[in-house]
Amino acid sequence: MHRFDNSFWSALDALVSKSEIVIDRPAGTAHPKYPDFIYKVDYGYLKDTASMDGAGIDVWIGTNGKKIDAIMCIIDLMKRDSEIKILIGCTEEEKAIIYETHNETPYMKGILIQR
Repeated sequence: MHRFDNSFWSALDALVSKSEIVIDRPAGTAHPKYPDFIYKVDYGYLKDTASMDGAGIDVWIGTNGKKIDAIMCIIDLMKRDSEIKILIGCTEEEKAIIYETHNETPYMKGILIQR
């Protein structure tokens, strides 16, 4: 059964609005551990938050404003963990790029949940 719940998105809005966004991997830069991987959309995290990997909650920042558009729910088979990534101000093209990024290897799979 699918149930749409605005309170989830409101909670995300509150979390993001009260957090500093740190872009530590701007579009066009390489991943620190995998130099062949180039970020096509700005990527960062919410300062003073925690995700499954112990670091801040991840965010993708697009070029279309500051509204939370979607989340990616990720399963990483190499790290054997899962987490969400918040998409903020992403165009449809940027969402497609982010989706493809999280599904291009057999070790990581994700689903995009649109607001």
